[in-house]
Amino acid sequence: MLGTHHLGMFITAGLLLNASPGPDTLYIIGRTLAQGRSAGIASALGISTGCLIHTLGAAFGLSAVLASSALAFSCIKLAGAAYLIYLGVRMVWDRSKVDLATSSIFLVEGTWVIYRQAILTNVLNPKVALFFLAFLPQFVSAHTPTRALSFLFLGLLFIVNGTLYCLALVFFAAELTRRLRRDTAVVAFMKRFTGTGFVGLGIKLALDRRTGL
Repeated sequence: MLGTHHLGMFITAGLLLNASPGPDTLYIIGRTLAQGRSAGIASALGISTGCLIHTLGAAFGLSAVLASSALAFSCIKLAGAAYLIYLGVRMVWDRSKVDLATSSIFLVEGTWVIYRQAILTNVLNPKVALFFLAFLPQFVSAHTPTRALSFLFLGLLFIVNGTLYCLALVFFAAELTRRLRRDTAVVAFMKRFTGTGFVGLGIKLALDRRTGL
C-alpha cells in the first residue's frame, strides 16, 4: 500500500514503541498529573504535531542533516534539554494559588500554551528525528517511485496510533489523580514532583550519547 510493505509488522512495532516509556510519554503523564486532563490532551496533541513535523523532515530529507552533522545534532539536543529544564524549574518554583474547582493547576498557562510547549519539547529532541529517519525506511519499498508519499503515510499511521495510546494514558492518569487534587498539599507535591522530572529529562537528554535511540 502506497509503496510500503510489512504493514502489519509496522503497526505492531509502532504500538510496542509507543508503549515503551520515553521522554514524550513521561512528559504527557507529568502534565496530566500536575494540571489535569485538558493539559494532558493538549500535551498529547502537541507531541503528535511534533512527530508530524519530524515525519515531514524525514520524508523530504531534512532529518538527514541531523544524521550527518554532529554540530547540528548537538545544538538542537542542547536546546531541547535547556527548554525541558526551563519548564521544570518553572513548575518547581511556581507559587501560584491552586483553584481546586478547576482542572488546571497553572492558572497562568492556557491549553494553547501547553500545546505549543509540547510541540517544542518534541521538535527539539533530535533523537526523534533520527528515529523517524531510521525506522520508517525499513517499511518503504526500495522500488517505489513515491518514497516521500510512503514516508508520510507511515508517519501518519504511526502518529495516529501513538496519539490514541497517549490519550488513553491521559484519561487513565487523570482519573487516577482526580480525587488527589482535592488536597492542596498533594497538588503542590505533584507539581514539584513533575517539575523535578522535567529537569531530570532535560539533563538526561543533554548527557545522552548520539547513538542510542
